[in-house]
Amino acid sequence: MALPLFLLCFMLCISTSYQIILLPLTHSLSKAQFNSTQHLLKSTSNRSASRFHRHRHHQNQNQVSLPLSQGSDYTLSFNLGSHSPQTITLYMDTGSDLVWFPCAPFQCILCEGKPNATTETPNITRSYSVSCQSSACAAAHSSMSSHDLCAIARCPLDSIETSDCSSATCPPFYYAYGDGSFIARLYRDTLSMSSLFIKNFTFGCAHTALAEPTGVAGFGRGLLSLPAQLATFSPQLGNRFSYCLASHSFDGERVRKPSPLILGSYDAAGQHDEFVYTSMLNNPKHPYFYCVGLAGISIGKRTIPAPEMMKRVDGKGNGGVVVDSGTTFTMLPASFYNLVVAEFDRRVGRVHKRASEVEDKTGLGPCYYLDGLAQVPPVTLHFVGNNSSVMLPRKNYFYEFLDVGDGMRSKRKVGCMMLMNGGDDAELSGGPWATLGNYQQQGFEVVYDLEKQRLGFAKRQCASLWDSLNHKS
Repeated sequence: MALPLFLLCFMLCISTSYQIILLPLTHSLSKAQFNSTQHLLKSTSNRSASRFHRHRHHQNQNQVSLPLSQGSDYTLSFNLGSHSPQTITLYMDTGSDLVWFPCAPFQCILCEGKPNATTETPNITRSYSVSCQSSACAAAHSSMSSHDLCAIARCPLDSIETSDCSSATCPPFYYAYGDGSFIARLYRDTLSMSSLFIKNFTFGCAHTALAEPTGVAGFGRGLLSLPAQLATFSPQLGNRFSYCLASHSFDGERVRKPSPLILGSYDAAGQHDEFVYTSMLNNPKHPYFYCVGLAGISIGKRTIPAPEMMKRVDGKGNGGVVVDSGTTFTMLPASFYNLVVAEFDRRVGRVHKRASEVEDKTGLGPCYYLDGLAQVPPVTLHFVGNNSSVMLPRKNYFYEFLDVGDGMRSKRKVGCMMLMNGGDDAELSGGPWATLGNYQQQGFEVVYDLEKQRLGFAKRQCASLWDSLNHKS
C-alpha cells in the first residue's frame, strides 16, 4: 500500500537487490498563496532568475562557497536527536552544501507571507557544539584558516600559537542567498531515518534570518552536505542518490503521490541500463555545484549548437550547466536562448498568435494564444558525451493555461515556453553559464553518481517508481 502524501515516513530497504533509503519529496508550492496562475508563474520565474543571477555577485574572501538563492519547491523530512527526536522538514537543494534550519528562539525579519515548511521551530539544547578546529567549521567559513576561526572565537593567544584551541566552539557564520540571508552556528546530533542512525551529524542552527524562514537540506558536493556526511557512515548509501520529480502544474492541482528520493543504489530488472549519462565537471570556484556540459538543443530536427563555454568549465569557474533541484525553470545565456527562441517561434508563431501581454504577466516567453490544439515541436537536450541526448516531454517545456485577461469573462487559452533568458554572455563570469531547473527534470529519474562522477537521466513514471520501491521495502 502506498503511503499517503501527508505521512512523511522513512524506510530502510535492504535485500539482495536493494540497499537504499527511500524518502518522500513533497511539492510544497501552492497556488492558494497567489491571486492567479499568471501571478504564480511570475513569482516562480522571478525566483528562478534571482537564484541564477546570485553567482554573478562578487563575494568577499570569507564567502567563497555560498549557496544560490533558495528556490526549491520540494521538501523532505528527517528526525534529529537521540532523546525525544524532533521532525525537521526542509527544502531539498542540490545547489547548496549545508544542512541548516531555524532554531528556537528564532527571529526572522521580512518573512511575512513566505512559506515555512517546519511549523514548530526545533529546540537544540541537547545538541553539541562544533570545535573551531574541526574541518566542518573551516568548511562553513570557507577560506578562513583555523587560527582566524580561533581568534574570532576568542581563544587565548597562547592556545592559538600552539594550535590548541579545541575547546573553543566554532564561531557564527554568515550565509547569503539571492533574496535573503542568515547567521548560524554549527552543531552535532543524531540524525535518524527509520532504523538508520547517523551519530555526530553536523548542521547549521540559525537564530536570526532575513527573509529566510525555512531551512535547506543541502545535497551539493561539499563536506557538510547530507550525502557527504552519509558517505562517511556508509559509502554505499552516500556515493549515489537519485530523485524522480512527479509532474505538477501551476493551476492548483495537488500532486497525489510523493516524489521518490533514493539514497543509495538499487537494481530492478536492469533499469540502470535505461540511463543516459554525462560526466560531471569540476568547478574550482563553486566546488559544490553539479556541473555538466551541454552541446546543444534541438527544436524539432534542427540542432542549435551551444556556446563553447556551456560545454566546459575553465580554471576561473566559468561555464558549464548546473543541474539544480532548487531552481524551477532552466536558465540559458542570452545568445543561445535567443537562437532557441527564434527557431521555436519560427515553427509555432506561424500557426499561433504571439501573446506579448501574457509574457509580461508571467516572466516567460514566447507565449501564444492557442485556438485548438497547440502545434509545438519536440525539444531535445544534447549533453556532452556519446549517446547523451534527452528528449523532454512536451509538458516540461511548454505550459498551457487559461489567461484571465482584464476580467473573468475574457478567459483565453495560452501556452508559454518554460525556458528562460539568463542574461548577456559577457556578464556570465565567475560561475555557470546555465542552469537545468527542476521543472525540466520532471518525469525523469535523475541520478547523481558521485563515485563515477557522472549524472544520468532515465524517463520514469515517478508515482509508479515510488509504489514499486515502497512495495519492495
